[in-house]
Amino acid sequence: MAFGSGLNDNDEVMSEINMTPLVDVMLVLLIIFILAMPVITHSVKIDLPKATHEVSETKLETITLSVTKDGVVHWNNEAVPDGQLQQRLQGAALQQPQPIVHLRGDRRVHYEHVVKVMTAVQQAGLHKLGFLTEVTKP
Repeated sequence: MAFGSGLNDNDEVMSEINMTPLVDVMLVLLIIFILAMPVITHSVKIDLPKATHEVSETKLETITLSVTKDGVVHWNNEAVPDGQLQQRLQGAALQQPQPIVHLRGDRRVHYEHVVKVMTAVQQAGLHKLGFLTEVTKP
């Protein structure tokens, strides 16, 4: 049984889009969203703490350890014997806040010497260790 004008008795498929169900569904969705919005945007009132934008004036000390190609360790451009390096690092680890250690290794140094310095920094209890390198431009 086909709904239509009834003038055409052919059993052809109706090619018109019926917009009534689409409009009904859209109106139902609109009503659901209107009712659900106050529930979604409902928030709990909280008294948050206030923060200031003051810049901290505490500057961390930086220790630069350099390892030359001969395996000699330099503490801020001053050569340090192997026995004193561990003592100096332990003294630096006791400072509050702890200083930042930058490690520079010569390109021709054996990796073993750099690892020894890294191990000494770790055993002394220093937590901030960084590596300094040079950027080469192509």
